[in-house]
Amino acid sequence: MLRGDPTRNRLTRAGLLTTASAVAVGALSLVRADALDGILEVRSAFVNIDKGVFLLHARVEYPVSPAIRSALRDGITLTFDLDARVDRDRRFWFNANIVDLTMRRELNYHAVSDRYVVRDSRSGDQLTFPTVDEALYYLGRVDAWPILVEPQLDGGNYTISVRAGVRRGHLPATLRAILFWTDDWVRWSEWYTWSLPV
Repeated sequence: MLRGDPTRNRLTRAGLLTTASAVAVGALSLVRADALDGILEVRSAFVNIDKGVFLLHARVEYPVSPAIRSALRDGITLTFDLDARVDRDRRFWFNANIVDLTMRRELNYHAVSDRYVVRDSRSGDQLTFPTVDEALYYLGRVDAWPILVEPQLDGGNYTISVRAGVRRGHLPATLRAILFWTDDWVRWSEWYTWSLPV
């Protein structure tokens, strides 16, 4: 409770409200869509077949900006998705979807160790990196991801499509109360599509 001069108390309360507003506005700027400006693109992708298993290899360039660096250091988690689809071409109807998979990984900053942590959402495996650039380089390289086995194919022509996405994941508790209504920090690349060699 504030005591003393009422005028001074009102000014102190106004200052606290102004500070809280500034924090909210600053935090809001962290989660605006323009923080993801920059290149987001599947640069290349191909599959090879090993003992009847189709293994996907992809190279993705993710955006990196001062806003992303700041958001990670402020405790925001970023989620990186790589979607892979395999469709069987049909001449007189919509293509038939055979495979629809997502590789999901999360990136956050661990302040105590001063490292960037990449966690696989499915397995829970983690790797750490000294810089955000090294973490994004790792996230952009996918090698030998099994997406399909030969028995799933029954003749015909197939196409494979890959796209990358990045979005805001978990918020720290300090920002959750301020930013509960925002959900617009999401961006996807174009689909990268080619004929599946069968």
